Amino acid sequence: MSESRPSPVTETGRVRWAELLPDEFRERRARCPLAWLPLGLCEPHGHIAAFGLDTIKADWLCDEGARRYGGVVAPTQGWHIHETGYHARWLEEVIGEEPAEIGTLPPDVLLRSFLFQLRALANAGFRAAIVLSGHAGGNQRDLRRVAAAFSAKVSFATEIFADPELVEGKFTGDHAGKFEISQLLAIRPELVDLSRLTRGSELGAGGRFALGDDAAEATPALGWAILQAQLDALGTAEERLKDALTSAAAPRVSLAETEGIWHTITLDQTPFVTAQPLAKQTPVSLASRWKPGEFYSQR
Repeated sequence: MSESRPSPVTETGRVRWAELLPDEFRERRARCPLAWLPLGLCEPHGHIAAFGLDTIKADWLCDEGARRYGGVVAPTQGWHIHETGYHARWLEEVIGEEPAEIGTLPPDVLLRSFLFQLRALANAGFRAAIVLSGHAGGNQRDLRRVAAAFSAKVSFATEIFADPELVEGKFTGDHAGKFEISQLLAIRPELVDLSRLTRGSELGAGGRFALGDDAAEATPALGWAILQAQLDALGTAEERLKDALTSAAAPRVSLAETEGIWHTITLDQTPFVTAQPLAKQTPVSLASRWKPGEFYSQR
């Protein structure tokens, strides 16, 4: 397998809202009123990889997607849902009682913020958004639930993914294993130190700091193959948004209207996926530091 980078993108230059001058922003938006929203967080990925792997790959894919397919990359959401619900048991298993530096927010805090991010994108003149989370599991299902409620009231379309979903059937996603470490080796090789692969193996539960069992099999070549396939899938998602991208802009969405959408979401008593354990998931030990987040109720 070649270690060459993905095929050249169709555009060069700045694509990030934060870096564009007003005229540049408006020109890009006029050509393609699509917002790209990267989501990630800082969490352990073994002793071999940078905490921000999830954010780094989401940023890279959104930047390259915008260059290839058009649109503007919105400011990165660098905090995410962790620690609560099904995450609690996973953390007990792969971290144990070791200290764990995680950029986590509760479900209702993150999801309410996400709703207002969609409002800001609609009010900035975008017709649609591709939302890409580098943090996977079930978080993307809660994001889709919020986005669906927003789109039911506002003419604004979304495509929302956790990045492994883009290549289902082609590659198997993981946590800090062959899949993710290969992505980081391709994007930012200086943020991976494979000489630390065995570090923590003697420490028992949590000693490997959430490192995947097959991380030693990671290669830059595999990373580029994954990223190329993900970019192709993002192009397919952009195609599905074509009708929305040529539609009229939605009327300005007020703060009160957005609060009303959130109220509708919370009136539904169905818990967020990230607020409770998975079906048949083993309960978290009573003495575990992660036990308090296992069942999260909105405050």
